Amino acid sequence: MGMSTGGGAGGATPNINVTPLIDVLLVLLIIFMVITPSKPSRFEAKVPAEPKDDQENVILKPNPNTLIVFVNREGAKLRLNQDDIGDISDTAPLTAKLEETFKDREARGVLREGTNEVEKTVFIKAPKSVKYGDVVKAIDAVKLAGAQPIGLQIDDLEQ
Repeated sequence: MGMSTGGGAGGATPNINVTPLIDVLLVLLIIFMVITPSKPSRFEAKVPAEPKDDQENVILKPNPNTLIVFVNREGAKLRLNQDDIGDISDTAPLTAKLEETFKDREARGVLREGTNEVEKTVFIKAPKSVKYGDVVKAIDAVKLAGAQPIGLQIDDLEQ
């Protein structure tokens, strides 16, 4: 850094040359601008594939291990497959039943197709008229039980 001395009656007055500091600052700024976009940030969503033409007439049988939580339109009642399991205000019975089901599947060795993980897939089905908060409570109860992945189906159900 260079300093210039001013000649005058008061003596020398130091002045700092800031040009090299600004050059370093600009280089650092460019480095950070180049590095920032390379940071990974994404949300993975699995989209089902289009059905093939030869698979249109195939009759699919439902998986007996499928767990579906239904949220009823009136009173926000909960059902696990065909069994009534309480309501949205108290989701503890739903969580307990799912935990029991997952432990039973682990003991019996029920695995997800193509993996060595215990089958813990749960679908939540609710009509559009159900409050968003009620569906979130059902999702929280299912997550608390250890379900993974969780699928959502929001549509007008005949209930």
